[in-house]
Amino acid sequence: MHYIIEKVKKELKVYITALILVIISECIGTISFQVGWGKIVLFPMLFALIMAVILGPELVGFFKLEDCKAASTLVLIAITPFMAKLGILAGGNISKLVALGPALILQEFGNLGTMFLSIPVALLLGMKREAIGACYSINRETNLGLSIHAFGPDSPETRGTFAIYIIGSVIGTVYMGFLASLLASTNLFHPWALGMACGVGSGSMMAAATTTLAHIYPEYANDIFMLGGASDMLTGIDGIYMGMFIGIPLAVKLYEWLEPKIGIKKDRGGRISL
Repeated sequence: MHYIIEKVKKELKVYITALILVIISECIGTISFQVGWGKIVLFPMLFALIMAVILGPELVGFFKLEDCKAASTLVLIAITPFMAKLGILAGGNISKLVALGPALILQEFGNLGTMFLSIPVALLLGMKREAIGACYSINRETNLGLSIHAFGPDSPETRGTFAIYIIGSVIGTVYMGFLASLLASTNLFHPWALGMACGVGSGSMMAAATTTLAHIYPEYANDIFMLGGASDMLTGIDGIYMGMFIGIPLAVKLYEWLEPKIGIKKDRGGRISL
């Protein structure tokens, strides 16, 4: 009990500031607007994130590095009620989940298909073997461990994985929210399909994407949350095996085939050779 009290006292600034940012963000509310053919939906979570970044150690400096480390452990606690809601929705719609089971399983291959776009782009940007680790998956905690196991902690592949892991931690939720709203505005996909696609293996990213879609398709809100949660769970279960037996070998083959053709040549000093 003494440990809990001391921990709360130490992190009190984080709790109070988070509460204030939440109140301010909720007062701002949800903002949506058209951008060309797409519809952008900005949720309070985005405003809270921006304000928190401004208060971080790299800008205003209100938060110290120790505060950031303390806040990172609270993400799982904050998202737990949402995950419990997904479980309740899944339990109440188990027959629908069973009927959509084959589609849920097959859509997992879509998580691998992105490397056919991302690896060529990475090579054109000048990346070398880092592209393998950066592009074979969405690169969350399990993928980081898999890359370390497969390539070693100091390998370029692991550096690529870690780079995307950091980027995903910073802007992943915002990116997924934008992407979900843009894809929904095309009217090319059924809300069920979009809901399944939200399950990328990251609870926070899935929450951002499904919340955006639920705002756009309120009549499908429960189905979107249910399918997103089920898809995310499946990705968490089979994602490491998909990465180990399909993702990494395929990324290596693609890299070895494309790098001689479109890779940017560099001299020993790291400068691009013309």
